[in-house]
Amino acid sequence: MNCRQFRSMLSVAAMLACAVGASSAFAAEPIDPQVVAEASGAKPTVADDGVVRIGWSRNDVEVTVDGMVLPPAAGLGSWAAFTATDTGAMVMGDTVVFQDEVDAAMDAAFAQGLEVTGLHNHFFYDSPKVYFMHIGGAGEAGALATGVKAVWEAIRAVRAARPQPATGFGGDTPVPGEFDADALAKIVGHPAPVNGGVAKITIGREGRMHGQPIGASMGLTTWAAFSGSDALAAIDGDFIMTANEVQPVLRALREAGLHVVALHNHMIGEQPAFYFTHFWGKGPAAELARGFRSVLDAQATAADIAAAPHTAH
Repeated sequence: MNCRQFRSMLSVAAMLACAVGASSAFAAEPIDPQVVAEASGAKPTVADDGVVRIGWSRNDVEVTVDGMVLPPAAGLGSWAAFTATDTGAMVMGDTVVFQDEVDAAMDAAFAQGLEVTGLHNHFFYDSPKVYFMHIGGAGEAGALATGVKAVWEAIRAVRAARPQPATGFGGDTPVPGEFDADALAKIVGHPAPVNGGVAKITIGREGRMHGQPIGASMGLTTWAAFSGSDALAAIDGDFIMTANEVQPVLRALREAGLHVVALHNHMIGEQPAFYFTHFWGKGPAAELARGFRSVLDAQATAADIAAAPHTAH
């Protein structure tokens, strides 16, 4: 080996050493399980990959599925998992909720800066009905664990006030009557034709599936249906959202006093990816229409922010 080759090898070795050193310098700090334990009040476990997990088995309410009493270990466990990132930590989790716990759990998640990323069922013929609310977030591990604790404590507070899950939201039940469709349309900004005693507003959106343009007639719609009468109505509906619109829409629904009853996808492979959230509420029709309009406005703001050009710094 001549001197030039030797110097070249030393240069390569030095660069590799620098690269390894830089990689180590920027490696994510492992999550301290004690931090999670103190913030959450739960006993954590640490997986082989360094992920810190906490759990809560829902043995406080007996659940039957298809006539069988379901052991909590068979799928009635809430959990949250924390992993280290370059900027702190990330949490993902699944939360077991009964119907009367969803509002409280979701409100607590939002108050703690967490995101709600899914709300759906896992069973058929379950009694009482069980749902699963997925959460996520990024930040400091202790703060995230505090957020998870707040969600679980909100659920516990509901059960402390009422040991068995409620069978309805309460309040008066709307009865069939008349709607001022023009008034509803004026509030929302879209037509509200009445058919079969239901005033329904439908707002289309465009996308692509397998390269083919698709729109409202293929199911890409936000809609709201008003049943009952102007004096007392029920509203149910669905928002179609892109990923950046999901959290603003969910938050706006709750701020409007509307109940989020599902968050999921309807398709696979569409562009852009769309998500759908279903909602329910009761009250004077005009008040419900104003709530629906406020959510549309929040969604439009989120869409405008996403579409705005971003300046690199």
